Amino acid sequence: MNQRKLLYWSVTVAVAGFLFGFDTIVISGADEAIQALWNTSELFHGWFIMSMALWGTVIGALFGGIPCDRIGRKKTLFWIGVLYLVSALGSALAWNPYVFSFFRFIGGVGVGASSVAAPTYIAEIASAKQRGRLVASYQFNIVFGILIAFLSNYFIGKWIEENAWRWMLGVEAIPALVYTLLVLGVPNSPRWLMNKRRDEGGARAVLMNVYPKKEVDRAIRAIKESFRERVHSNVFSGKYTKSLILAFLLAMFNQLSGINFVLYYAPRLLKAAGIGAEDALLQSTSIGVVNLIFTLVGVYLIDRAGRKRLMLIGSIGYIISLGVVAWAYYAAASSILLLTFVLIFIASHAIGQGAVIWVFISEIFPNEVRASGQAWGTGTHWVFAALITAFTPFFIGLVGKNPWPLFLFFCIAMIFQLLWVIFMMPETKGKTLEELEKELVHL
Repeated sequence: MNQRKLLYWSVTVAVAGFLFGFDTIVISGADEAIQALWNTSELFHGWFIMSMALWGTVIGALFGGIPCDRIGRKKTLFWIGVLYLVSALGSALAWNPYVFSFFRFIGGVGVGASSVAAPTYIAEIASAKQRGRLVASYQFNIVFGILIAFLSNYFIGKWIEENAWRWMLGVEAIPALVYTLLVLGVPNSPRWLMNKRRDEGGARAVLMNVYPKKEVDRAIRAIKESFRERVHSNVFSGKYTKSLILAFLLAMFNQLSGINFVLYYAPRLLKAAGIGAEDALLQSTSIGVVNLIFTLVGVYLIDRAGRKRLMLIGSIGYIISLGVVAWAYYAAASSILLLTFVLIFIASHAIGQGAVIWVFISEIFPNEVRASGQAWGTGTHWVFAALITAFTPFFIGLVGKNPWPLFLFFCIAMIFQLLWVIFMMPETKGKTLEELEKELVHL
């Protein structure tokens, strides 16, 4: 067993999460500059500028399971890197809003496909004891990418006066190229090799690097047993209804928390609270820092406290923080109070939904349909993310630039999430993928 190889492969694949976080949030720094440059309406700006990447993400997530199964997790991850690279360069060089939207869409396809392929790959090479924190390293990379995007936007905005937004978007090409080259060095998923290629020898060679020798034969037998009776199975066949519902609800609640709303529009939201434009960009970085710190806490706890307990903590934190933020906007309370509870909201997300979502969805579907099940869960996540992001400028306009009704809506939604966690969500900590299959699948 080579822990270094396992860690290296997992971290390399998780860098797709860094590009995911950077790509989705970097637009926040270019938001108002692009709207002013092309003089677009609020509705056009929301749909074709701010949320176009998210519509690409929906497509990438919904259909990302197809290449994962056909050409493998590894090759899919490589082409995701190519999409990020093309998107970064094309967005930076765009000469009108339609060309810009097209290249943002391309990057979104990469984000969506990575949210299927990367957690699936890491879950399939990790042992039950390590799976939670290794898959959660993908989420850590997402929030690290978010932090770097906020910092990059701030410094580029401070140092470059003309067309700063082009540099903000184009700089992503550097990590995209590095990731694309690195991912060529990881092996294929052992479960994909056995399930889709019937290559037991190849799977055994990979497992020998990540499992103790005495556990390899047992793992091979468990994988064989899991797919022997499910060849040509379909994720919507009826046997996987429980897993489909769990993935749908977790992903839906993730976005009904308002997390993408806060991350995408952080500078605009902070300015609405009375913080100056440059200070708003700088304060946005505090969101990234808190997100990173509490994601590390979540990664540390996920295999110790368990997925369900982290979701309980996060849900309670959501309800308190969103309620106070809604009141702070409504009552025009101090910007310090508002920023404090926005940061508590970010911390609640990072330790709960942020740490859990990609881990949980990657665990609850059997080997035979894991990629398509992951696509279902992530597709749900991104549909809600795109809708919320697309309509946000329109709704903020309706409420007179004061978003308190939106925060109140998110707060109420999180009360329903808390009830779902208490009464419906199962614990997956410490169980092999094959053991979870027996618990959740209707045989």
